[in-house]
This record gives sequence, structure tokens and C-alpha cells, in this order.
Amino acid sequence: MSDLARLERRLGQAVERYERVEARLGVATDGAEIVRLGQEHAELKPLVDAIAALGDKRAEIASLEAIVRDSGADREMAALAADELQASKEELPELERAALLLLAPKDKDESASAILEIRAGTGGDEAALFAGDLLRMYQRYASISRWKFELESISETGLGGVKEAVASVTGAGVFGRLRFESGVHRVQRVPETEAGGRIHTSAATVAVLPQPEGEVDIVVEDKDIRIDTMRASGAGGQHVNKTDSAVRITHMPSGIVVVAQEKSQHQNRANAMRILKVKLYDAERERQAAARAAERKGQIGSGDRSERIRTYNYPQGRVTDHRINLTVYNLPEVIDGSGLEPILDALAAEDQARKLAALEDDA
Repeated sequence: MSDLARLERRLGQAVERYERVEARLGVATDGAEIVRLGQEHAELKPLVDAIAALGDKRAEIASLEAIVRDSGADREMAALAADELQASKEELPELERAALLLLAPKDKDESASAILEIRAGTGGDEAALFAGDLLRMYQRYASISRWKFELESISETGLGGVKEAVASVTGAGVFGRLRFESGVHRVQRVPETEAGGRIHTSAATVAVLPQPEGEVDIVVEDKDIRIDTMRASGAGGQHVNKTDSAVRITHMPSGIVVVAQEKSQHQNRANAMRILKVKLYDAERERQAAARAAERKGQIGSGDRSERIRTYNYPQGRVTDHRINLTVYNLPEVIDGSGLEPILDALAAEDQARKLAALEDDA
């Protein structure tokens, strides 16, 4: 069987599955089954609609080809049909691509909200200032995207930098949009504290963790955690208070430590536990991904926090994403959040191309 035939067979199987689910949904009476079938029906419908559009276009092309071939047809009609045929053939590859992309396996957390972590890396005070720039960049991008951005904890420096910050970003498709931001972000610029005008290279790490809807299905035993209360830390202002409201939870088996300090002690404890479960959930995702030998070398990064993914060069006003060899010369807009969208679009397009290649390889 050819690769094309295999892909066509898989598209046909998706339609058959959709029809079976739809038929069963019409007679099911068990509440849990109705919910499960409803979810599967909603997931399959865009693919089935894309397959239908592809089938309609192919039928249209066959009809137009018949008109063009018919020697007895009106010459003017044949010319019009030839023009329409050319246009339809140009539209066909995009419809095929759309159907295949919907057929490709999806990350089940793609539509989830996310926990965003930013930490200053190498570079001392300049790294902390850059981490603060990244925090504001994502905060502004979240505002542009109409997502809810809540700071869970922050540790600041006396110069206005950020040692570490954790934020909850809530909205449809947050993780799917930001997941490729995980990694090392490098900055090249002249620090404000540099009298000699020399360009310094500093770095900050970003981690984007999926935050599934509802309670994360992770069991945390009381015996495995240690909970400490303390005063909120920071350079002053709103991030410091005089009571022991900040909460730190240490998960002993994994060594994961979570701090929440932006709200009341009761709310901080609940938030810290939620973030701990998200981190444990992400650790399990990472373990499963590492165990799968199907990870391909052409992937846009693994999300590994040790991987350098992007460089922000201030003297030249450019931003380079090293994974897809993309360079843009609008650094101020990118750092402002308004220029981040084209980079994320390019990363998503490259990921789609990789999924298509993987689907064709598996066909």
C-alpha cells in the first residue's frame, strides 16, 4: 500500500469513527458515557469537516476536468471551466494539509492554561534585570491575548531585577501558544551599571508548565511534603509584608520546592499546592516523553530548560530564535510583547510541518 493510500485510509477511519460516536451519542443514557462521547465527537468534528471540504473540492475538480475534456462543450464554458479548474487545483494542497494536520496526534494539554516560571541565570544583576524584562514581556502579551495573568510569587533585587517569578496564566490555549518558550533566553547589551560601555551576555530561564482544567490528577501524600510559613521576600513595596503569610512547600521525594507569597496565608497554601501538583504533572509528562523513542531529531526543542533557544541583541536591535533560524529586527516591540506574535506563529508553523512529516513517515 502506498503512503498516500495509507493516509487516505486513516482519514476514512476517522470519518467512520465519528459516525459511530455520533450514532452512539444519539442512544446513550449513561451520563459519564454521554460526556465522554460528547468530548470525542467535538474533537473529531473539525477533522471530519476538513475531510468533507477536501472531498467536495476533489469532486469539483473531477467535474471541471470532465467539462474541459468534453470536445462538444461550449468553447467559452470550457475556457471558464479551465480557469476554475486551475484555481481549484491551487486550493487543493492547503485543504489536504489542513486535514492531515487535524489527523496528527495532539498534545492533550495544548488548550490548557499554564504556569510560567522565570529565573535569572548567569550574569548577576544584569541577568535579574533581563528576567524582569521577560516577565513584563509575557505579562503584556497575556494582556494583548486577553488572558488572565496572576503573579503567584516573586523574588526581586534591589536594582529592580527579578531573581525568580512564578505566574499563573489562564485562558484558552495558553500552553499550546507558549510551550515553545521553555528554555534559556540570552541577552546581549550594555548594562546600565557598565561604565566602559562593554556589551555583556546574560541569560534567564523560562519554563512553561501545563495547568489542566480542574484538579490535577496527582496524589500528594502528607508524609511527602514539608510546609513552612515565612515573610514574603523582595526589594520592598507590595511584595513584602510584616506577617508570615508566604508559604513554601517542599516535596521531599522529588526535591521540588514551591513558594507562594502574593496573597493571604490560606490562599498561598492552596496556590502552592496547586503549583506543586502542576510541577509533578509536568515531571510525569517529561518522563513519559523521554521514554518514547518516537521523539525525532527534527523537533523544535524538547522544552529542556538547559537549551538556549533565543538571543535578544540590543545593539543590533535583533531577536534570533536559534531553533528555526529566525531573526527579526524589531527587538523593542518583541520585548514590549506586541512583537512576540510573529515569532510564536513561526514556531507553530515549524511544529506543524514536523508533525506532517512525522505523519507521512508513519503512514
